[in-house]
Amino acid sequence: MGNLFRNAIEKKKQYYIHQLISSGHYQKSDQHLYQLTLSELEHFYKLLQASNKANR
Repeated sequence: MGNLFRNAIEKKKQYYIHQLISSGHYQKSDQHLYQLTLSELEHFYKLLQASNKANR
């Protein structure tokens, strides 16, 4: 069960990292993204989404 939960968190983190890099605000070589927690990545992702909505 622990591995399943750990894998789910890791997949979610990879999703957010991919989205942040795809947005152009971060570069793939930006190692600090890979050190962030899931909560921190979600926070930056939500900020990005809010910014995108405001710019429409």
